[in-house]
Amino acid sequence: MAPLVSLSLPLPCAAPASSLAPRAEPDASSSFHPLASSSSPRGGGLVLAAAQPGSGHRGGGRWRAGVSSFSFLAPFFAGNKEKENREKAERLKEELLAAIRPLDRGVDATAEDKERVEKIVQQLEEVNQVKEPLKSDLLNGKWELLYTTSESILQPQRPKFLRPFGTIYQAINADTLRAQNMETWPYFNQVTANLVPLNSRRVAVRFDYFKIFNLISIKALGSGKGELEITYLDEELRASRGDKGNLFILKMVDPAYRVPL
Repeated sequence: MAPLVSLSLPLPCAAPASSLAPRAEPDASSSFHPLASSSSPRGGGLVLAAAQPGSGHRGGGRWRAGVSSFSFLAPFFAGNKEKENREKAERLKEELLAAIRPLDRGVDATAEDKERVEKIVQQLEEVNQVKEPLKSDLLNGKWELLYTTSESILQPQRPKFLRPFGTIYQAINADTLRAQNMETWPYFNQVTANLVPLNSRRVAVRFDYFKIFNLISIKALGSGKGELEITYLDEELRASRGDKGNLFILKMVDPAYRVPL
């Protein structure tokens, strides 16, 4: 039987189925820590007031003016941090795309290639602006797989002509909690799934139907399940990690696409 697509997780009976505001509240359950947004200099206004010698009026006008100046400047510094993160994300995205472009979705990646890609992705995750991707409209639509470390998708042990060498897609609709993985040439296999939110960025995946050669529909067995975490998201690029440690890099191709119910 031809391999099935699983961008998030291995499938039970086949080979399953590319540019950000800092997080204000780190998620203790996550291994990726957002950058702190409170980068304002401590006591900036108070230092100026306290530097006035001979003033016995600690609660006087100068003190209040210092506090007021600090409060005014805090949003300015936070805005600068957001801009820096967006610019950093754009640079990292360009670096990431350049790194994965020659790797044939990951099939040709050496250990050094994988380490380089992983390092870039971790830096991207640190400046991720979408704190709750499952609540974001940016997640909805059809995504093209650019790179993965999943051997169940890449099938590196097979001869090249037996691997899925056409475009591979994953579609997600967060509003209906539906997902779909789609191979193109030569097998045109598909699988659909229900999503069960575990938190604001991680879901359990429950596959319901496979479609072989885009013709034969088969109900999934109970073993067709796993988890997927969205660790970076913007309007162009998404990074996700599966429960077996695999990394997936995808680019948005059709934000209007709807997964069949």
